[in-house]
Amino acid sequence: MLAYVRELSPRLERCELSFLGRSPIDAALARQQHAAYVAELQSLGCRLVWLPPLPEHPDGVFVEDTAVIAPEITVITRPGAASRRNEVESVAASLASRTRLARVREPGTLEGGDVLRIGRALYVGMSARSNADGVAQLAAALAPFSYSVQGVPMQGCLHLKSAVTCIAPDTILVNPQWVDPALFGARRVIEVAPDEPFGANTLTVSGVTLVSADYPNTQQALEGAGVTTRALKVTELHKAEAALTCLSLILE
Repeated sequence: MLAYVRELSPRLERCELSFLGRSPIDAALARQQHAAYVAELQSLGCRLVWLPPLPEHPDGVFVEDTAVIAPEITVITRPGAASRRNEVESVAASLASRTRLARVREPGTLEGGDVLRIGRALYVGMSARSNADGVAQLAAALAPFSYSVQGVPMQGCLHLKSAVTCIAPDTILVNPQWVDPALFGARRVIEVAPDEPFGANTLTVSGVTLVSADYPNTQQALEGAGVTTRALKVTELHKAEAALTCLSLILE
């Protein structure tokens, strides 16, 4: 597995925010937490590919939003936040030698944080960052490979994967206040702890589910369901409306 990652911008405090108020970010601690995240990916068998730094782009570390990766093809996105559109070219250049590429074009918008893949089905959150044209272009790019793509309604959060992530082929972790669990056809549904609404964003690599240390009750629910977890501290990145999936692109 390859994990594409990018170092933090010194302008992280100027990141885009939609659902959170702006709080001071401890830059040194943010770098430490990002380094621990990257080290965890390595320990789980990922080979790191460092994307070129983008010091002028506050959100550049959130590389997930720039591409949607399937085994047969990668779709380079067109972020809904105009300030982020110059982030995609360095990602496209890095991926081009390893995977076939397609692109979302204007007027489509799509951010990878809105795209949840469960097997051969992709669900796209109809957020402020991803529009119907972007969903249609993603569907067209993936149709030759027998993937289904559908938009799903959501509320209360920036991206779909703030509300739901896939733990295994038959299991999802979801905040049912933000998205309807029935939309995903999963055989097993685990709900976040009621007092941890942002706890649904997890990243599963090599059979281990990474969770934020800020959500211990949700982690306990996962462990109780037989899911192997590890907790990571990402407090400073949470202040940038970020979590675990957004900090990497995983190419298997």
